[in-house]
Order: sequence, then structure tokens, then C-alpha cells
Amino acid sequence: MTKKLFRLFIIACSLIGVPLARAQEKEAPKSKLVQFQMAIVKKGPKWSDAKTPEVARIYQQHFEYVMSLLDSGKAIIAGPLGDDTGILGIFILRAKSAEEATAWAVEDPAARAGFHVNEMHPWWSADIFRKADSPLKFETVYLAFLKAGPNRKEGDGQLPEVQELQKAHLANIVRLANLKKLVVAGPFGDDGALRGLFVFRVGSMQDAQDLCATDPMIKIDRLRGELHPWQVPAGVLP
Repeated sequence: MTKKLFRLFIIACSLIGVPLARAQEKEAPKSKLVQFQMAIVKKGPKWSDAKTPEVARIYQQHFEYVMSLLDSGKAIIAGPLGDDTGILGIFILRAKSAEEATAWAVEDPAARAGFHVNEMHPWWSADIFRKADSPLKFETVYLAFLKAGPNRKEGDGQLPEVQELQKAHLANIVRLANLKKLVVAGPFGDDGALRGLFVFRVGSMQDAQDLCATDPMIKIDRLRGELHPWQVPAGVLP
């Protein structure tokens, strides 16, 4: 990872927990982060995994549509989650606006059929994503949604003890990045329960859980990490 990319990586992580207006006004322009749009794919009202020709046809169309988004550059990464928690997958879009990204997401044949519902969120990251390897193959990484924990209080980011904790949080991110275990991090931009995202390239879910547990924010329950195995096209992540 280059020094420039590494600086962007750290700044991206430092935005986690910062109010949205402050992040947009100060941090994002300075750090040259890119705002992407993330679709968190969940089961829709007509969800079905029945082994019928009609269901198979819709899912084939869904796969082809997602691949067209990747091939066109509209999506920078996409893939299913490998567990059964109600979240089916994630794809991240490079769009001019949230409205444009939403329009692409709702055109997914599985969304149009009611099989999927796409929950949209703005998400900031350094632009580290590359074209997938050819021929296409998938690798398993481990994605952690960083969610607000019960010990995160509104407006407490200016408290000296929280600022010291943030420094320790960033130092831990540096350590994990140096170990080449943490390959992507970035904050959500809508100031909701989802605060940020980590992606680990490690050998197992337990390894990812152990690394998450070293985060000082998670240790005190100011953040909580919700981990999922994520199947993504090989070559896209550094």
C-alpha cells in the first residue's frame, strides 16, 4: 500500500463517528475521499429460493445485471454474503448522485420481482478498487459493519477521553493495515446506526472476530462489529 493511499485509509477510518456535516465540510475534501453509494441487499416481500424455472430465470437475470454494472464501472465491487442473517449481499456503486445509484439498484431484475430490497447508503472510501481478474473467480473476505454501540453518546466526540480513545482506535487501524489484515475501511455518510465498514482478508471468521475485538472503540462498546463472510471478485481489492 503506498504512503498516499495509507494516509487516505487512515483519514477515512477517522471519520467514523464524526457528525455528517463536519465530515463533509472538513474531512472529505481534505482527504480526497470518494463518495460511493452502497446497496445492502435484503430479502424482499416476494423473496423465494424455490427450485423452479421462473425463480432460476430471475436470479440468472440478476447475476447478469450485476455483472453488467461491474463491467461498465457503475459498480466497483459486488458479491453475496456467505451467511443467513437476512442480508443477501452488497454492491457499491460509483454514481453522480444518490438518485442515480438508486435508479440503478431498482432496475435489478431481482428487485423488480420483489425478491430483493436494496437499502441504500452513502459511503466514503479512498478509491482503491481495481478491475476484477479474468477469468472471473471469487475470494472470501470478512466484512464488518461498525454500528453505534450503547456507550456512544450524542455529542461526546469532543470529550478529551473520547478523543484519546479515537487516537488509540486509529493506532490500531494502522497496526492492522501494516499487518495487511485490514484492506478496506470507510465511514457511512448518513449519520445513522451504521458508522463504518471494515473488510479483513484473513483465513477465517474467527480471525476476523479476533481482529475486530482489538479495536478500542469495540472494547468499550462504543462501536459494535457485525461480521459477515463476503464473496467478492478476485483482484478488485488490494
